Amino acid sequence: MKRYLLILGLGAFLLTSCATRVVTTTPAASSKVVVIKKAPRNHKVVVVNGKRYYRWNGNHYRKTRNGYVLVKLR
Repeated sequence: MKRYLLILGLGAFLLTSCATRVVTTTPAASSKVVVIKKAPRNHKVVVVNGKRYYRWNGNHYRKTRNGYVLVKLR
C-alpha cells in the first residue's frame, strides 16, 4: 500500500508544473499609445521606486522593446 501511495505521490509531483501563466492585454482601441523609437539626446534617466524612467520635455517615458511609451507618474 505504501508503494502505491509513493508512486501516486511522485506521479502527481512530476506531472504538475511550477510555471505560472501571465496574461497581458493590449491597450484598448480607444486609447492612443504613441511609441517613440528613439529618445532625444537631452533625455535624463530618473529612478523612481527602483524603476527606471526617461524624462524629456517635462514628460516621463518607460522603455519597451519597441521604443519609449509615455507614462504618468503620481
